[in-house]
Amino acid sequence: MEASPQEKAKQRAFRLLAMRARSEKELRAKLKEKGFDEAVVEEVAARLRELNYLDDESFARQWARNLAVNKLFGNRRIEASLVEKGIPRHLIRQVLTEARAELTEHEAVILLIRKKLDSSDRKIDEKERRRLAQSLMGKGFPPGLIFEILNRSKEGLLDEGE
Repeated sequence: MEASPQEKAKQRAFRLLAMRARSEKELRAKLKEKGFDEAVVEEVAARLRELNYLDDESFARQWARNLAVNKLFGNRRIEASLVEKGIPRHLIRQVLTEARAELTEHEAVILLIRKKLDSSDRKIDEKERRRLAQSLMGKGFPPGLIFEILNRSKEGLLDEGE
């Protein structure tokens, strides 16, 4: 006997969630992409929320922490990623605050700069400083913070165990 569209959608959703945690918006989009109609997607999403398999707050907390602490991204990049995944702004602010309690943007920039300096001869010229600043901005860090820390590193203040 052929499984119902709801059952097929639920099985697809479980497979997607087994690969990695997802926001509700992401899961809905994936199910629609596979051809499930809106009513079926809504029913499956509601059931998964009931079972606590779909929890945007928990997802946002895990995602923000991973990007902040493991990937060393800046708040701008993390926020953009969470917005794209359908997380509300008030929740984004909350989870960013929690993630930054563990590792601040300032500390993350210093870690990234030290990592770069350790792989070189510890002396960086102006061209390399611009490249480094560009890379850090691409990771979502604010330019003011980047240049403040790069200027300190230029003066040798980065080694003082900040």
